[in-house]
Parts: sequence; C-alpha cells; structure tokens
Amino acid sequence: MLRFDPFGDVAGRQAPTSQMGSGRVPRFMPMDLYKVDDHYVLTADLPGVDPGSVDVTVDNGTMTLTAHRSARSDEAVQWLSNERFSGTYRRQLSLGEGVDCSRISATYENGVLTVSIPLAERAKPRRVNVAHAGTATTIDSTTVDPG
Repeated sequence: MLRFDPFGDVAGRQAPTSQMGSGRVPRFMPMDLYKVDDHYVLTADLPGVDPGSVDVTVDNGTMTLTAHRSARSDEAVQWLSNERFSGTYRRQLSLGEGVDCSRISATYENGVLTVSIPLAERAKPRRVNVAHAGTATTIDSTTVDPG
C-alpha cells in the first residue's frame, strides 16, 4: 500500500480568508494503517462529518476516501472563535496488486472511518511443498541416481 495525496483536491479548495466563519476548508484527514493477519486495516479520523457523505471508492488500483462536514448555516451567528473546518475531506491511496479490491469493506462509527482491505489469495503467504531427492528414478528402463 502506498499513500497518494500530492495536493489533495486542489480544484475544490478555497483560499482561507481573514474573516472568521468563512473560507475554512479541511486540510488533513489523519489516518492509521496497519496489517493484521490476512488484511490491512485503515482508520481515519473524521469527527463531525455528515455520515451520509462518507464515501470509499476503488478505481484502477486507487482507493479514494471522501467525506463532508457542513458549515453552520445560521447567518445571525457572531463568531468568537471558528477553528473547526467545514467542507470536503479527500484522501487517496494506491493499492498494491496483492489486495482483493472486491472484498474491501468500510464502517463509520463515532467519527472514525474503518476500512478493511483483505489480501488477495495469491498474495497470502503459503507453504510450498518441497520434493526430496535421493530415491532412484527409472527412465526408459535405465536406473538414474539423482544424487
């Protein structure tokens, strides 16, 4: 697994403005990635995002995580502090060939997105049977000693 996010969603970002309460877009989606037995587990912190906006797609070996946190729409608010970002979060990861993309699953609970990424059968460690030499083999009525 490789991480890919050179500039995030550059086209979708707005430049921050000096006014409180406007122009604040998400900058980062912190995540952990680890391997357990025959699959990888990715967890990403997405507190306060709209649960229906969480999306995980896989296309041509790239997994894209997307989520959206809505801004407060009450115009009558006088901001004293506005440090929480609103807008769309996006993160992309390149998946290796040893991943079974058809069996990827995801859950979103308590502000954490958890994605299970199973290894493909061909990528799982396996034991290879080793044939032992040392017994005589007969080829065309001739005895051959492999030793």
